[in-house]
Amino acid sequence: MASESLTAIVAATSGVLFDFDGPICDVFAGHPAPGVALELAAILAQIDAPNGERALETDDPMEVLRLAPLVGEDAVRRIEEALTSAEVSAVKAAGAPVAGAVDSLRAAHASGRRVAIVSNNSSACVKEYLALHDLDRFVHQVIGRFPNRPDLMKPSPSSLERAAKALRVKASTCTLIGDSTTDIEAAARAGSMAIGFANKPHKETSLVAAGARTIITTMVTVAEAFLMPPVAR
Repeated sequence: MASESLTAIVAATSGVLFDFDGPICDVFAGHPAPGVALELAAILAQIDAPNGERALETDDPMEVLRLAPLVGEDAVRRIEEALTSAEVSAVKAAGAPVAGAVDSLRAAHASGRRVAIVSNNSSACVKEYLALHDLDRFVHQVIGRFPNRPDLMKPSPSSLERAAKALRVKASTCTLIGDSTTDIEAAARAGSMAIGFANKPHKETSLVAAGARTIITTMVTVAEAFLMPPVAR
């Protein structure tokens, strides 16, 4: 089990990296992901029937994007464009941020640390949501997926490395708060720390196995940790 003190992790953190879909909001709460995945699979099927059939087997839009390179660059561009459009529409109907997310962003920013959103969602989608909920003032950088390069999505460390560079901090002093094993794996590959957000009961074991330093079950815990007085480094 992950047992490292959250206080110790926060004390060693200079750059706070938040995954977006999960820790900050439920992107597809208003426009369910399976419907978006179906729309993307239909586009893929128009270009390549066999891979379109494979895409129909998933209800995750990101997995359809990951399949697109098997078809070709044009397919990647078309799926990327359609997914970004769907994400931007979805966040407009996504509703309020996850409980504790606003306080976590505010507390991390107020602590003097550098703050970034590091997401497999598009930058356009993230920026739209932050602006809608007046959260962009707490975020120094938004690092979304690299357009037309699904291979660079987490668990690739690319987005974390880009975030550390943009924030001007070492990757080793960055901590990612994420709710999926791909988040935790990406942090490990980047040499960063990771806090696993087990927002569903079954997630804790897999997040620990992926390398999470500690586990939280509510974002309120993150807010409280960053509100504590800094420990001398």
